[in-house]
Amino acid sequence: MNIVLGVSGSIAAYKSPDLVRRLREAGHEVRVVMSRGGMSFVTPLTLQAVSGYPVVYDLLDPAHEAGMGHIELARWADLILIAPASANLISRLAAGSAEDLLSAIVLATEKPVMLAPGMNRLMWANPFVQRNIAALSDANIDILTPGSGAQACGEVGLGRMPEPLEIRDHVTAFFQELENHAGKIDEDRGPLFGKKVVITAGPTVEEIDPVRYISNYSSGKMGYALANVAKNLGAEVQLVSGPVALPSPADVNLIAVKSADEMMQAVKQACNGADLFIAAAAVADYRVADRATEKIKKRDGSDELLLKLTKNPDILATIAKGPARPTLCVGFAAETNDIEENAKSKLQRKNVDMICLNDVSGGKVFGAADNEMLLFKRDGSITPIAKADKRIVAEKIFDAILELFSQSDRDIVNNS
Repeated sequence: MNIVLGVSGSIAAYKSPDLVRRLREAGHEVRVVMSRGGMSFVTPLTLQAVSGYPVVYDLLDPAHEAGMGHIELARWADLILIAPASANLISRLAAGSAEDLLSAIVLATEKPVMLAPGMNRLMWANPFVQRNIAALSDANIDILTPGSGAQACGEVGLGRMPEPLEIRDHVTAFFQELENHAGKIDEDRGPLFGKKVVITAGPTVEEIDPVRYISNYSSGKMGYALANVAKNLGAEVQLVSGPVALPSPADVNLIAVKSADEMMQAVKQACNGADLFIAAAAVADYRVADRATEKIKKRDGSDELLLKLTKNPDILATIAKGPARPTLCVGFAAETNDIEENAKSKLQRKNVDMICLNDVSGGKVFGAADNEMLLFKRDGSITPIAKADKRIVAEKIFDAILELFSQSDRDIVNNS
């Protein structure tokens, strides 16, 4: 395959020549595009020697046809891989900037884009950087999770660019997935064309009074990633979402709700005639039995306020056990202890076809850009999904769902 490798201004650029060599060993053609910052860490001549192609960096180079090298390279590439991707470059890409050749190529391509960030641990953890990462991920740019360890600045933490072999393996898996799907996916329709998919996402908000509420830490990123993947696979998608700070996915019918009761009613209506229901929302188990119509005031002389809670509806069980059950029902389990036992129990109790298990002990997963999971199916099989960006995790979940649909179709044929 043809890979445009972008090298931006990070000390991790010293690994780029080795990355070029590893990609070429895997049989890929590699052309290198550098930012001015990247040239401060490794010379174009070095990368030209290992790639076999001249290294380019000028946005308007008269050596290219009509001086539009960004268009030529964007058309040539099967993948745009930027390694390392500095905080500065990530910021410019998130803003849609095209001030140099590398960022212009990203804007001018319809091909997949993959970023391998590399920066100081504090820069990686900065909320502005994480906001930019989230925006790029929502735009279907593949973000490789940085590694943790000693950094060139002497600090230790998350932010190291993945090693060249790791990046090569990720690229290989990416192309293999494309190849595996090529024979079974109709480019115009997709394997879920004609199927109606209902997905819940985010938290629910259970009001105590007009200014206070009970909720949880769910960001909705996993559910929104699932909605985007389902749409790309050709499905008609209904996304029932609690309050989140995420943009609405394109070509998805978004139904905004607040409470568990509102979500229950919306899901019942949306699941009419649905083929697949995925309950990814973090629904509050309880709500206040008697919501106050006015703000509850502090009481002099009392250090306690007692709230009576009542159980919320079980949305997943209601749909999965109901008379209008979709063909497949998939649930999520966020557990902190006895995680596998709880997931297996939930699989049976709620009459679902698959449980996607999150280990959220120690504050993991919630709000993060990446995730890792165990998938539990009714046949007793357990499929692990390694830690990766939530969009990649969503794609792997749908790989499992497509297998379940295939099995369901075979069962119908065998029983007819």
